Amino acid sequence: MLTQDDKKRMAAKEALKFLPKGAYIGIGTGSTVNFFIEELVPFKDDIKGVVSTSKQTEALLLKYGFEVLNLNEVASLPVYFDGADEVNSLLQMVKGGGGALLAEKVVASVAKNFVCMVDDSKYVSKLGTFPVPVEVLSYARSMVSRKMVALGGRPELRMGYTTEQGNKIIDVHGLNLSTPLELENEINQITGVVENGIFAKHPANVLVIAKDEGVEVKQLGGFF
Repeated sequence: MLTQDDKKRMAAKEALKFLPKGAYIGIGTGSTVNFFIEELVPFKDDIKGVVSTSKQTEALLLKYGFEVLNLNEVASLPVYFDGADEVNSLLQMVKGGGGALLAEKVVASVAKNFVCMVDDSKYVSKLGTFPVPVEVLSYARSMVSRKMVALGGRPELRMGYTTEQGNKIIDVHGLNLSTPLELENEINQITGVVENGIFAKHPANVLVIAKDEGVEVKQLGGFF
């Protein structure tokens, strides 16, 4: 029986098959991403540099000698590598458990390809078990929380946490995610919301799932 960390590393190794040569890449945030960075070290010279989505990821990349760039410095981004808190068969996700959802969604929206790496506990038939992180302006958190209740959710302020952009995060439990794209758009239309952790508008197009019996790769729309 493999541990969850074993599976995360397996997924990270498999994702390297989608690494472009001579290009910039985007990298997300989280424990699976940390394994990916470690596995990426031997291939450091194959890429031009990395666009990071958090200070945590940037620190690890710099530790291993990668060139880290701001998104404004990069004209194109062939692929973005990241994990997910949960992902369905349409490769729609809930992300943001690590608090970097805003930068992650921005980079995902720029990248031509999104490779998502997960262990099999994160692959679900229906989104909604993991709470949806909603990044809000600090002074709007109470108002946005009331809106979340009106949508059927149970909002909880992530205590003692401020995003790198200076905002707060409300983790919303119990939302109906049967139509993720519609809910993603509805939440983002609320004044005071900066971004939310539903990735339906920008789903992955490659999903790498690590299991006890091996690694499964799902693709929607191909890889280009």
